Amino acid sequence: MEADEVTNGNRRGRALRAAGLVLAMSVPAIVAAGCAASSREETSAPVILPGGPGQSARTIPADQAAGAQQKPKPNDADALYVERMIPHHAQALEMTRLVPSRAGSEPVKTMADRIEKSQGPEIEGMKGWLRNNGKPVPGTGHGHGGDASQHVGMPGMATPQQLRELAGLTGAAFEKRFVELMIAHHEGALVMAEQVRRDGADVFVEQMADDVIATQTAEIARMRALLR
Repeated sequence: MEADEVTNGNRRGRALRAAGLVLAMSVPAIVAAGCAASSREETSAPVILPGGPGQSARTIPADQAAGAQQKPKPNDADALYVERMIPHHAQALEMTRLVPSRAGSEPVKTMADRIEKSQGPEIEGMKGWLRNNGKPVPGTGHGHGGDASQHVGMPGMATPQQLRELAGLTGAAFEKRFVELMIAHHEGALVMAEQVRRDGADVFVEQMADDVIATQTAEIARMRALLR
């Protein structure tokens, strides 16, 4: 009787050990299968691709995402914006250079200094963009607003006559005229920036336009306060 019990106990022990071995061998396979299924789900999940400026997002299959997420190439609107904004900024700098010798107002001097420190580096960034994209770099046109042909299609640009009149003023008269011309100049830059945000394709140009909109909108508000 005792021998039978020992034998049965041994059999039960072997059976339990065998079952445990089968379970141990099955766990990695189950885990691997689960990971593979998860991987397939992630791979096959659709991808939401952001649209370009003025475009809505779209959903594409995951296997097409790598090629679809390449940066769009610059278009004619991008190049035209940069080519025109360089002399546009340059004229603003020409106006700010008149301020130290003609203005007495510290707020006006501070505003001119802020414009110079922001738009000078922006000109260099835009020149670099043109070079990198194989485009000619326009001259900055110092001296009474540069070539009059550069003014065509650029809203807000002061005429050579207006710049000569500004240079002939001093004190409060100069400060008032400087602020008036610079507000109009900034408003023209906003028109150009909004246009390229709508029609352009290049991400870097879009970022430049966004900076112009944010910076110059704030500066317009400050300059209007100076006229009150």
